[in-house]
Amino acid sequence: MITNVIGLMSGSSLDGIDMVDVDFYHDDRWHFEIKAFDNISYDEQWKETLSQGFYYGKERLAKTDLEYGIMLGEETKHFIERNNLRPDIIASHGHTIFHRPDLGYTLQIGSGQAIADICNCITINDFRSEDVEKGGQGAPLVPMGDKLLFSEYALCLNIGGIANISYDNNEGIRIAYDICIANQALNYLSRQKGLNYDECGFMARKGKINIELLNSLNDNDYYKNKNPKSLGREFFESVTLPIFNDYNISTEDKLATFVEHIAIQTGEAAKGCDKGKMLISGGGAKNTFLVERIKKNTGHEIIIPAENIIDYKEALVFAFLGLLRKESKINILSSVTGAKSDSSSGKIWFPK
Repeated sequence: MITNVIGLMSGSSLDGIDMVDVDFYHDDRWHFEIKAFDNISYDEQWKETLSQGFYYGKERLAKTDLEYGIMLGEETKHFIERNNLRPDIIASHGHTIFHRPDLGYTLQIGSGQAIADICNCITINDFRSEDVEKGGQGAPLVPMGDKLLFSEYALCLNIGGIANISYDNNEGIRIAYDICIANQALNYLSRQKGLNYDECGFMARKGKINIELLNSLNDNDYYKNKNPKSLGREFFESVTLPIFNDYNISTEDKLATFVEHIAIQTGEAAKGCDKGKMLISGGGAKNTFLVERIKKNTGHEIIIPAENIIDYKEALVFAFLGLLRKESKINILSSVTGAKSDSSSGKIWFPK
């Protein structure tokens, strides 16, 4: 039986809402076919709202949760109408405002009820909270999709606002964790030059690595911690940004140095996996300079997939997680998050 699911993803790099419509079916393994996809860029008001949500009080956050859910619902309805879709499920990651599993909480906004009502479709959101309540990191969640949808690769690397890695160890247990901040920092630096991102890494390629800055970036206890572990925007705001501000060097040099930081940390993470094909997805897969440095630091065969996988893999996987949740199947692995047990996680909202 084919099930059609729309996946919605808003990442920490604030480059908009990824929407993907996917047919899933299962025989001896899971299969998928992407039917439609789109990216809805945030206007400046929403960029400001989402980037500052970390500082909001409870009442303003509640209002923003509803308003953002309404916007997601309206944009999804337009997506459905433009492409003449008939989804069985909508799975929405929402936008992360807080992620502090060490303190026992995580928050992704975007009212599921608003989306369900506007689109007249079962909607699933809040995929992370249950895992955090069970003592897990609530992240990363994409590894379940990596394991079941992309099993032909030795390891999967996603480079979005945060870079994360996923692979099976020698016992066949899925291992995954957030490696380091990625496009959050690269895009932040690019905006200082009036650009949304560093296309193909052109600016970084022109820069020179500042060894002192590189050492400062690498010298953090997070990289010494054992997995499972995860990162949120708080790390960028409280750790990465102050380090940048300590160095009065060119933006190009900061970009070159941070690219090397990502490549070094990815190389360290990949040491836990046997050599083989590495699938790279996320916006960072289009940064050719970054990919070159990662290849140099890992020695793996790099596979860059079709552009719709590069851009929409996370949205695709959340569509898949929504399907698993609707069928009450495991969609979060405790081997990845460190929770007390696996879970079938996500809140289900029915249209009123």
